[in-house]
Amino acid sequence: MASSLSLRRAALELTLTSFIVLFQELALIRWLSAEVRVLAYFPNVVLISAFLGLGIGTMRAGKPLRLWLWPASLAILVAASLMMHRIAFTNQNVSEYLWLLYVDIPKAPVVYDVKLPMVIAFVLTAISFLVLGQIVGERLQDFSAAGVPLRGYIADLGGSLIGVIAFALASFYRTFPVTWFAIILLTGVLLIAGRDQRALIAHVALAIVIVVAVRTDDQSMFYSPYYALRARHTETGKGIEVLVNGSFHQYAAPLRQSDVTNGKFDRPLQQNYPIPYRLLGHKPRRVLVLGAGTGNDVAVALDQGADRIDAVEIDPVIIEIGRSLHPDRPYRSPRVQIFNTDARAFLRNTKEHYDLIIFGTLDSMTRVSALANVRLDNFVYTVDCMRVARGRLTSDGGMALYFQVNSLPIHEKLCAMLAAAFNEPPLVVDVSSPLFSEILLAGPAWQRLRTPRLQANLSQAPQTTAAIDIPTDDWPYLYLENRKISTFYWSMTLLFLLIVAVMIALLAPEMRRAESLHFDGEMFLFGLAFLLLETKLVTQMSLLWGATWTTNAVVFASILLMILLGTIAMQYRPMPFPLAAASLIVTLVLTYAIPTQWLLARSPIGRLGLSILFAGAPVFFASICFALIFRERKQPNLAFGWNLAGAVVGGLTELLATTVGLRSLTLIALIAYLTAFLLNYRSEIREASPVAAR
Repeated sequence: MASSLSLRRAALELTLTSFIVLFQELALIRWLSAEVRVLAYFPNVVLISAFLGLGIGTMRAGKPLRLWLWPASLAILVAASLMMHRIAFTNQNVSEYLWLLYVDIPKAPVVYDVKLPMVIAFVLTAISFLVLGQIVGERLQDFSAAGVPLRGYIADLGGSLIGVIAFALASFYRTFPVTWFAIILLTGVLLIAGRDQRALIAHVALAIVIVVAVRTDDQSMFYSPYYALRARHTETGKGIEVLVNGSFHQYAAPLRQSDVTNGKFDRPLQQNYPIPYRLLGHKPRRVLVLGAGTGNDVAVALDQGADRIDAVEIDPVIIEIGRSLHPDRPYRSPRVQIFNTDARAFLRNTKEHYDLIIFGTLDSMTRVSALANVRLDNFVYTVDCMRVARGRLTSDGGMALYFQVNSLPIHEKLCAMLAAAFNEPPLVVDVSSPLFSEILLAGPAWQRLRTPRLQANLSQAPQTTAAIDIPTDDWPYLYLENRKISTFYWSMTLLFLLIVAVMIALLAPEMRRAESLHFDGEMFLFGLAFLLLETKLVTQMSLLWGATWTTNAVVFASILLMILLGTIAMQYRPMPFPLAAASLIVTLVLTYAIPTQWLLARSPIGRLGLSILFAGAPVFFASICFALIFRERKQPNLAFGWNLAGAVVGGLTELLATTVGLRSLTLIALIAYLTAFLLNYRSEIREASPVAAR
C-alpha cells in the first residue's frame, strides 16, 4: 500500500493537473473562438475535443510519459490557430457574412471550406490534453492501488473547481489571453519540477515561445468576459466601429438630427433610426432599450425627447466604449440609467412600465455557456420573451424591434413570434440601412397605423404562421429554419465521430476492444448522460437568472461543488446504490415535469431555493451513483477514460436539442442512466451466480 506521503504527493499532482485541465479548457474555448472565427458559431467543438484528449490520455496511463509533449502540442495548436486567424474561411461564395467576419483582414486569402478549420482545431485541441489526461489516469491508479479510489476523484474534482473559480476571476479582472497562457504554463512548471529536468527545460523554452506568440499577435484593445474587443474610427463615417474577435459587431454613429453628416453609414442611420418615434406621433415619456450596445438607440431616444431611458447591455466593456467613444455621448446624459445585465433578466425583474420598448440589433456572436449551442441572445428572441415585454408596456405603449434580416425564414419567424405574443401581426417597416433592414412594430401604440391609407407604405407580415416553427424558451433557435438537423451538422457530427474512432485506434488501442473487459458501458453512459444533464441545467439556469458570465460561472462551479459533496459523502457514509439510483430517477422526472415558467414566476429568494433543488438534486444523486460504481473499478483510469468518451458522445448528442427541445435532453439523459443501471444490475447478477462463483 502506498504511504501517506506518496498519496499526498499524488493528491497534489492530481489537483494541479485538474486545475490546468479546466483552466486550459476554458481559456481555449474563449481564445480559439477569437482566432478561428467560425468556431464562435459552432457548438462544443473545443469542449468535446478536450474531453476526447483527456479520455484517451487517461487510457494511456502506465505508458511512457513524455511531459515535453504537452507544451509542444500546445505550441503547435497556438501556431496553427494564429495561421488560421489570417485566413478567411467561408462557404462557396464571398458574401456579406464573410465581410462581417473578416472585416479587419480584407486582403486575407479565402478558403471556401468552414469544416477544415474546425477539424484542425478539434484534432489539435484533443492532442493538447493527452499528456494531462495521462497524468490524471496515473494518479487515479495510485489512489486505487491504495484502496481509496474516491479520494483520487475528490482531488480531481477539487482541482477542477479551483480552475473554474480562477478563470472566473480572470474574466472579472478582464485579463488578456497572454495572462491565461502564463497561468497555465507556470502551473505546469510546478507540476513538472522535480520529475524530469530535461522536460522542465523544454517546458520553459516552449512556454516562453507560446506566451510571446500570443502576446505579439493580440491586436485587441479590451477583453470583456465575453469578447475580444477593438474600437476604431472608420473611413466611411464619423462614428466608431467596434470589432468583436476581429469581426464587425457594432457601429456607434452620430445620430442627432443636428449632426451634419453625409457618410456612407451615418446618413442612412440618421434617417432610419427615428422611424418608430415619427410613427408614434408623440414624445414617449419612458423608453426601455434592450441590447443598448454602444448607445445608438439611446442617442436617438434622447434626441426625440424621451424623459427617461433605461438602457440594458450585457457587456460591461461595450458600455464603457459607448460612454467614452460614442460621438453623441448618450450614456453621459442624466436622463439615462444604465443596467449591465441580461435583457431577459431585466424584463423579468423590473416593475416599471414603458411607453416604448426598443429591441436593439442584438447579435451575441457567442453562446450562453461552453456546454450549449444556445447563443446569448437566443432567449431574447422567443415568444415567451415577447409576452413578457408586452406585459411591461403601458396601456398605449408600443414595441419596436430592429433586425438585419438576411433570409425570408428569419423574417417569417420574427413576424410569427410577435403575432403569437401580441395576438395580431406586427407592422413591418422595410429600410435601407447598414445595421438593420427591418423595424417590426407591435403593441397598442401602433393601432392608429392599421388603416388602409397608412399601411400602404408598410410591409405586411405573413398571415399564415401555423407551419412556422416559432422560437420558444424550450426551442430558442431563431436562426434555424425548422426543427431538423441540417445536412451540414449531420456531416460534421459523423466526421467528428470518425475522428474520435481514428484517434482512439491510434492512441489508445485498449479502447478498441469494445467487447472485452476494457469496455465500461456504465461509465460511458454516465458520461453521456451527465454531459446532457449539465448542458440542460446550465442553459435553464441562465434563463432563470440571466445569461451573464457570472451566472454561468456560479452555476458551473455549483455543479462541480455538488459533485464534490456527493463524492465526499460516499467516501465517508455510503448511500445504498438502489436508493441513490431511485432518487436520481425521481429528481430527473421532476426536473422534466416542472415547467420553467413556474420557476420564473417566483420571487428571487423562492427562485433561488427552487433553483438549488431543481439543478442540485439530480446532480447530487448522479454524483453518488457515479462514485459508488467508480470505487468498485479495479482500473480507474480506464473507467475515467470511458466516462470522458461518453461525454464526447453526449456533447455531440446535445445537438438533438435543436430538434426535440431543451427539456427533452432530460429524457435522453434519463434513458442513458436507466440503461447504465440495467447494465450494473446484470453485472451484479453475473457476479452472484454460481457459475461466476466457481
